[in-house]
Amino acid sequence: MRTLRTPDERFADLPGFPYEPHYADVPDPDGGTLRMAWVADGPDDGAPVLLLHGEPSWSFLYRSMMPVLAAAGFRAIAPDLVGFGRSDKPAEPGDHSYARHVEWVRSLAFDVLDLRGAAVVGQDWGGLIGLRLVAEHPERFAAVVASNTGLPTGDTDMPDVWWRFRRAVEGAAELDVARLVQSGCRTPFTPRVRAAYDAPFPGEPFKAGPRAMPGLVPTRPDDPATVANRAAWDRLRGLDLPVLVAFSDGDPITAHMAPVLRAELPGAAGRDHPTITGAGHFLQEDAGPVLAAAVVDFLRAAR
Repeated sequence: MRTLRTPDERFADLPGFPYEPHYADVPDPDGGTLRMAWVADGPDDGAPVLLLHGEPSWSFLYRSMMPVLAAAGFRAIAPDLVGFGRSDKPAEPGDHSYARHVEWVRSLAFDVLDLRGAAVVGQDWGGLIGLRLVAEHPERFAAVVASNTGLPTGDTDMPDVWWRFRRAVEGAAELDVARLVQSGCRTPFTPRVRAAYDAPFPGEPFKAGPRAMPGLVPTRPDDPATVANRAAWDRLRGLDLPVLVAFSDGDPITAHMAPVLRAELPGAAGRDHPTITGAGHFLQEDAGPVLAAAVVDFLRAAR
């Protein structure tokens, strides 16, 4: 597998993101390794909160949430998915698969960090990956926060707006990553924030991950990931882990999944699930401190 690594200088002077990166190797499918990056905040002995980002963002997305979690005594851990942020970037879209991304995060979270009793916060692809990890390794988790995400099986169609997004990514001669993130936010980016979302991708060869991810979402019943996701749903329906469904009021892509998650996951029953107002798809960008406060309240009540 041919991989690319974004030069460190691309990440200089990131606004509101002072965290020093940590690195570890995870296995690639060809017997080699890929370097994954993560950042952390909060006490070393704090209960871990695994913050999983989506497409085409990176851990920078969680910069206004991590201090809130840390101040409440939690250990906030935000990895960069393979192909994103400071993590290594497989150079071909075909190097990416749903199963590989689940395994890469699993390897980092369990083999490297040995997380136990963790809460997972998953948004966009972070939820697609995080919910699979919870289903397949429930003994490692204490709570789940699902935020503008889902666990598709391809048995129901995706919204038209998502299909437009997928076609735009597939058809773009030059992929404007920061513009894609901005289109999912209500808060206008400053030039420095825009530059931070572009930082991981100094050229088109680095963008295989963002280009590949929309095509990995199961959209038909015979998708390669459908069997595993159906099995995950079956397991999740039998788990009593506490679940918070915290969606925004302005995301046409995933809004239909909020009532499904609330109804299907036993740990969601009887809870007050917040709607984060004034926020788009990337609600961490639009209302990060509000979402973080809701997560803190939930985790304290769930103990």
